[in-house]
Amino acid sequence: MKIYKLTIFLMAVIALTPVTAQTDTLATEKKTDKVKTGWNFGALPAIAYDTDIGFKYGALVNLYNYGDGTQYPKYRHSLYFEWNHTTKGSGTSQFTYDSEYLIPGIRVSAEASYLTEQSLDFYGFNGYESLYNPDLEDEESDMYLSRMFYNMDRRLLRLKADFQGKITGKEFRWFAGLEYNKAKMGVVDVDKLNKGKDIEDQLTDTSLFANYVAWGIIPEDQADGGQTTLIKAGLVYDTRDIEANPMKGVWTDLQFLLAPGFLGNGDLSYSRMAITHRQYFTLAPQVLSLACRLSYQAKLGGKMPYYMLPFVYNTAPSITRDGLGGSKTIRGIMRNRVTGDDFVYGNIEMRWKFYRNIIFNQNIYLALSGFIDGGMVTGKYDIDLSNANVPDDQLYLVQAGDEKLHLGVGGGLHIVMNQNFVIAVDYGRALDPEDGKSGLYIGLNFLF
Repeated sequence: MKIYKLTIFLMAVIALTPVTAQTDTLATEKKTDKVKTGWNFGALPAIAYDTDIGFKYGALVNLYNYGDGTQYPKYRHSLYFEWNHTTKGSGTSQFTYDSEYLIPGIRVSAEASYLTEQSLDFYGFNGYESLYNPDLEDEESDMYLSRMFYNMDRRLLRLKADFQGKITGKEFRWFAGLEYNKAKMGVVDVDKLNKGKDIEDQLTDTSLFANYVAWGIIPEDQADGGQTTLIKAGLVYDTRDIEANPMKGVWTDLQFLLAPGFLGNGDLSYSRMAITHRQYFTLAPQVLSLACRLSYQAKLGGKMPYYMLPFVYNTAPSITRDGLGGSKTIRGIMRNRVTGDDFVYGNIEMRWKFYRNIIFNQNIYLALSGFIDGGMVTGKYDIDLSNANVPDDQLYLVQAGDEKLHLGVGGGLHIVMNQNFVIAVDYGRALDPEDGKSGLYIGLNFLF
């Protein structure tokens, strides 16, 4: 069945792919821009406040080295640093590196991240099969249980090194990598989050995740998390003219991921594949483009632990992302809303560069975008209820309805410096209230 689905996907990709994909966009950009050399950087502060997790503070910085400028707008080295923390313990410590020059002829992409999330979204498995009921986290509702009912705690360490090398020309490449994840999972530490709060504002410890563990839906040997080591291999076909925001070209990758038992995965060994096609169309030179993405990611065999289900895999310069929903997959949809063994998702985005200038010796342009995102579970995560003790009056939280397409629509503003440093502000709205209401996302880079 999975081979059949893959064949249909590849037929769709081939139908969309033009015979020629390169244009003179890169040369045109060089003529209109001031060529950059040496080291350049962009930075963005992180300041926010949340009633439950506290005051957030930090920053992210992206350093680019353009060498003598002969390859501009491509960079020789990219170093990305992000650090943020909240007064009640959540935080991000992340470093990524990307270069085609560290090892001649090989693109190296590395990541070291430690992510602590005291209120990670958890809505069950298999999309709409698990009901989202906002009244359960609404203090004004008679059904209110807790503001953290759909949340859990996760501390994640991820170490990764990916490599790409030429097969024929610059377009067709091999891909290989190694990735290590160590996840510590648990219920939200409401005692810590309640410190300093008035009694009437304090959280309760009732949550969907706690129920799943108590009911036996999440196996006892997985409940606290674990470690997973992945071996990755695949192929990449890439004809993008400008990597950070292509005006024309295609970018398709096929990955196979193997978590073998001999690398410490034990009984939770499995294999997975991810195929993603992205295509870019110039509607008005240097001004207007259409970007499309379609991805199918599926388990091929074995037993995946529940804490590895949400991740979405890409090749450089994109990094491993949390599951469908949120800023990098289906905007407007709650993060991790669409979680299962197999899933498909896609995006269609119109991008308009409406302003371009050189300001303080930096090449600046502004772009507006409009988008529609969608995705759904195509292969269910197997939930064994034979030994579960789910109360009959709460079974709807586990098996509510049939899965269907989750859709979000919206728009964004992008502020771009020297082609590569992109401040992105996106706003998306969910089209179904069971996917939430909306999301505002401020970060770096175009979606793909």
